[in-house]
Amino acid sequence: MDKVAILAITKNGIKIASTIKQLFPGWEILAPSKFQDSAISATWYEEQTSVKMAELFRKFDGLVCLFSLGAVIRLIAPFLKDKKTDPAVIVIDDKASFVISALSGHLGGANELTEEIAKKIGATPVVTTAADVNKTIPVDLVGREFGWEIEDDSNVTRISALMVNEEKIGIYQDAGEKNWWKSELPKNVTIYQSIEQLTQSNSKAYLIISDRIIDEVIARNSVIYRPKTLVAGIGLHGDTSKEKIKECLSLTLAKHNLGAKCIARLVSIKKPKDVQGLVDAAKDMQVPLEYFDREELAKVTIPNPSQMVEAYEGTPSVSEAAAIKSSGGRLVVEKQKFPPDLTIAIARIEK
Repeated sequence: MDKVAILAITKNGIKIASTIKQLFPGWEILAPSKFQDSAISATWYEEQTSVKMAELFRKFDGLVCLFSLGAVIRLIAPFLKDKKTDPAVIVIDDKASFVISALSGHLGGANELTEEIAKKIGATPVVTTAADVNKTIPVDLVGREFGWEIEDDSNVTRISALMVNEEKIGIYQDAGEKNWWKSELPKNVTIYQSIEQLTQSNSKAYLIISDRIIDEVIARNSVIYRPKTLVAGIGLHGDTSKEKIKECLSLTLAKHNLGAKCIARLVSIKKPKDVQGLVDAAKDMQVPLEYFDREELAKVTIPNPSQMVEAYEGTPSVSEAAAIKSSGGRLVVEKQKFPPDLTIAIARIEK
């Protein structure tokens, strides 16, 4: 967690905050100016804490509050939005006996941070999230450490409830990291080797980990995770627009039943000057952009070499060669042409 504030509003709380900061040097202490102590490195604020909280909610990823849980609830209540955007909130009592995960336990990281703080200060962690208490799969966090995205989160709450209530859940995976669950699977969860087996089981709902488009009927009863397994190789001219790149990439993915959220990066040939359309397309898609020199691409074995491309770029392939080179895997979509200025090829990263 990048930005964490320790909020203390009592003299004893400030002492505890100082101890915690020694264990987590990158964190910032905030306390009322009436308790200002030159021996403690802190931000001493003049306004009421209820006013200050609005700023803290916007500015920090996590808040560690050193006062009562009830007071914390009253202070944060006006600023709550949703679990996707609210910061993690942890509460520690005035004797540092308990560390409580109060808000954004899963998505915000409060549960993990609670365990870490408690271990370092010798306190008792208090986590009440059902998935953690029952040691079952947290549906909203599967693959998060690997950068997986959920295709559509509208089913997360319902299927999370089925999970913690030990209803039968089926899992199917054909892409992405295999070690996403390091413990023994819960007894209500079964892994199936095909979509057909999955849908023919008596499962109440499904968790599907795939870079392929899933049938709409199956998707209605699923949480679908999109691992970053696909690399899009792009061959283009200096004036190719981002609009054309994004539109043609979407068409290519849809045509070959591949999930757009599985694109790990865009790759191309290194030109004397970056193509702004490609730079902007990668920025809009929020994925990295990678380049290779023509000499590197010329060494890659590809299925569709082009004499025209070799004459123009100094290598018989850009899109296919770049996709293969970057992924370390194999092509799943050979070169697609979008005249006069764009080619796209897609390779799958080998896990």
